[in-house]
Amino acid sequence: MSNTEELNNWAFAHKCEKAVENLKKNGFDALYCHNGEEVFHYIVNEAAQAKSVGFGGSLSIADLKLSDKLKGMGKEILNHGLPGLSPEEKLAITRRQLTCDLFLTGSNAVTLSGVLVNIDGNGNRAAAMFFGPQKVIVVVGRNKLVDGSIEDAVQRIRTYASPPNAKRLNLSTPCTTTGFCSDCNSPQRICRVTTIIERKPRNTDIRVLVVNEDMGL
Repeated sequence: MSNTEELNNWAFAHKCEKAVENLKKNGFDALYCHNGEEVFHYIVNEAAQAKSVGFGGSLSIADLKLSDKLKGMGKEILNHGLPGLSPEEKLAITRRQLTCDLFLTGSNAVTLSGVLVNIDGNGNRAAAMFFGPQKVIVVVGRNKLVDGSIEDAVQRIRTYASPPNAKRLNLSTPCTTTGFCSDCNSPQRICRVTTIIERKPRNTDIRVLVVNEDMGL
């Protein structure tokens, strides 16, 4: 590891720990993880009692490559992003995710004050984060941390997450051409539902894993 990487990891470790501290103050069950490998093993352990596992369309989760491992454990995988699914099949899966045993997702942004901020096109991912599933695990890479306000978190999403996510989904929006958000009125706009989770919802078991690695967009 270079000196630059070592110092960068040191600085981010303090930011991750501050986010975890404040997430706990806000009622969340939060945990600091050094890397994706720790996250992988944590999720596998938490999935032991689950029969169904929902995947919220998150790159942070997809990059962990959990699906095959969980399938091998006999879990029903609810992933609406699988290739070859019809629109009707995707919709049916997203609805089932709302009542799955374990829902896995990332968060577009998390403030160091412990607030989760997300922007969705359909709202299914955001909805499943705060009500429905028996247990929710939110994986937050250090690149998602925002040292600022909720407005700063929204700006982070529109600047760094929404354009590449629209590109990833092969959508025809202005940002997939320019790389910049223009607050468009495109029929395929993905910035439609903004959620702010300031405190742990009373009836949802949310675990937030803050990771000292860049994960997702």
